Amino acid sequence: MGVGVTEVGQYNGKITWFVLLSCVIAATGGLIFGYVTAVTGGVTSMEAFLKKFYPGVYRKMNEEDRETSNYCKFDSQLLTSFTSSIFISGLIATFFASAVTKAFGRKASIFIGGAVLIAGSALGGAAENLYMLMFGRLLLGVGVGFTNQSIPLYLSEMAPPKYRGAFNFGFQLCVAAGSLLAFLVNYGIEKIQGGWGWRISLAMAGVPASFLTICAPFLPETPNSLIQQGNDHAKAKKMLQKIRGTNDVEAEFDDLISASNASKTIKHPFHKILERKYRPQLVMAVAIPLFQQVTGISVICFYAPILFRSIGSGVSASLLSSVALGVVGTSTTLFSMFIVDKLGRRTIFHIGGIQMLIPQMLIGGIMAAKFGDHGELSKGYSILVLILICIYAAGFAFSWGPLAWLVTSEIFPLEIRSVAQSINVAVGFLSTFIVAQTFLAMLCHFKSMIFFFFAAWVALMTGFVYVLLPETKDVPIEKMDKIWREHKFWKRFVIGDGQEYGGSKIEGP
Repeated sequence: MGVGVTEVGQYNGKITWFVLLSCVIAATGGLIFGYVTAVTGGVTSMEAFLKKFYPGVYRKMNEEDRETSNYCKFDSQLLTSFTSSIFISGLIATFFASAVTKAFGRKASIFIGGAVLIAGSALGGAAENLYMLMFGRLLLGVGVGFTNQSIPLYLSEMAPPKYRGAFNFGFQLCVAAGSLLAFLVNYGIEKIQGGWGWRISLAMAGVPASFLTICAPFLPETPNSLIQQGNDHAKAKKMLQKIRGTNDVEAEFDDLISASNASKTIKHPFHKILERKYRPQLVMAVAIPLFQQVTGISVICFYAPILFRSIGSGVSASLLSSVALGVVGTSTTLFSMFIVDKLGRRTIFHIGGIQMLIPQMLIGGIMAAKFGDHGELSKGYSILVLILICIYAAGFAFSWGPLAWLVTSEIFPLEIRSVAQSINVAVGFLSTFIVAQTFLAMLCHFKSMIFFFFAAWVALMTGFVYVLLPETKDVPIEKMDKIWREHKFWKRFVIGDGQEYGGSKIEGP
């Protein structure tokens, strides 16, 4: 047994208050991301907001055109751009964030992201015209581009390997809590006299953003980043000892040094990740965030109030339904947080896939049989649809919601970690943009079949995990290369005679 390694192959260390507090502060970025993405659904269902910025949608919503299908009342590319614009600017920003994260450290990106989020929130809350409104959303996208690129890395690198799943779930837990907060704020301000409550909804994101920005300079930098930035190994080792709560960190520290030495030989990381031996990580960096969005969760998160209004609920009822959805998502993520390092990633992916698939098919059947183009669901069926949507949302919050962030933050070797995370975030933003921008048009044209469309994707991605994703539970982050060498499919890519992988030489089979 090597120095600093436990009998089960883990590094020495424990959860310290120092690392716990640091990770809780950093995970606040997830709260902001959840809030700024979820708040738009409630805001765009408010009549005062629509009347000011989207009068055409407001007229259709009030049934001036009685020939308009139930599924088409909110179909406006201009309206969807209010939601989706954040993801385009986030996509572009994440590549700049990659360079900043690698050169200046994780907390530098967190600070920049928080500062830009404050500006975007202020501009959105003060918007007097569509240009101010959209520019504020674009700034929010830049902010989440930086925070989403850096925070999952920060959490994975700070966490003890044995509890890395639970720590990284903290980010998704904050995303879910941010969504719930957005639903609660929207419900609380909807009846404010004068119709200006939407300003509070849009500006409130500045509160957690200010907290993150103020705290970011005081966060400790991860040992991985300290080693990557320079040659002050003594400082990095001291930090590692502090966050692990023990002086016996030789094994983990040696692995960090080896990984750093390998990463410093990489001059062009975007070229490097295209090499054959990194094929599994590249596939996962693209497939996992893509699959996360085609579950249909964007439909629920962004457009839940609009969806509930479409099936006959009033504004208050639709916003209250969204609150119930937020409570379910947050509580389920919390539950999953405590069992992810016991059950393992693959098991949770499979359970969540089944739990999302069945409700979607049932909802599609109910909408096709009972709703139609110009009908209205009875109270009983409306409640049943809400229950099924909650079951679906619980499945996502249990599995693909947090695991998509966790798995992609722990599988990349240090030499490609920053650029791989950028690809992961960028694909997530791009696929979210496409789904968000096209959903209302798809709802108008697919009608009830939209739920079967997303159900088919859920079936496909569950099969993908079963065949191609190895288990990462209990594997130290700097030893993750072994899961690909031992996988019956991926080993053909990562093993070769005398091939270098992750800073160590690997002999062929």
